[in-house]
Amino acid sequence: MIAVISLLVVLAISMLITRIATAALALTGLSRESASFQARSALTGVGFTTGESESIARHPVRRRIIMTLMLVSNLGIATVAASLIMTFVNASQSDRWWLHLLVLAAGLGLLGLATSSNWADRHLSRLINWALRRYTRLEVRDYAALLQLSEGFGVLELHVQAGDWLAERTLSSLSLTEEGVLVLGVHRADGRYVGVPTGDTVIHASDTLVIYGPKERVIELDTRRHGITGGLAHLTAASEKLRLVKGQK
Repeated sequence: MIAVISLLVVLAISMLITRIATAALALTGLSRESASFQARSALTGVGFTTGESESIARHPVRRRIIMTLMLVSNLGIATVAASLIMTFVNASQSDRWWLHLLVLAAGLGLLGLATSSNWADRHLSRLINWALRRYTRLEVRDYAALLQLSEGFGVLELHVQAGDWLAERTLSSLSLTEEGVLVLGVHRADGRYVGVPTGDTVIHASDTLVIYGPKERVIELDTRRHGITGGLAHLTAASEKLRLVKGQK
């Protein structure tokens, strides 16, 4: 009987760990379905290779959650369950084997009802989410995915030098948005930081820009020099961006 109860306890703990991990992954921006799938995959050691798995590997918080699940799995939940089953098989050879089987069936039934119950799921999820928000800092969104950084875009720093096409000009005169490039911030040479710069913000030599846009465009922009060639490069980049936008419509 102890073996049966122990087995049910192990299964209940495994289900609870999966629920907690699902809620934790959901707080980082994963959908509940994806979070549940990844949590169960990590705990069981299945390790499906999907695009969602790649997003977890790139996200530090999600990666720690999955690593914790793998550690729990390696500590022997599956081994403990297997040994308990063997103990139950041995116990079933006694005269009261039917009682062990009845208790096991009842316990599995109760766990099944708890898993499929919307009421239990709603209240347990609220409790887990409250505890995670109260005692952890897991609400970290996957900004790499939100900004499509894996699709050729990037957030890069660009150091402006004297003679660059960018130097000593306002953002409005540069019209970088026409090239699909956004200046998120400006680090001044004296240590000041200009966050969310406006069109009147002047870019000086020795400034360092925080830029979001296509990586190839930002790299080209870093080599663009002042003069006619720089202006022609801007017109070419703007026309390419316009042609791409029209092609997407």
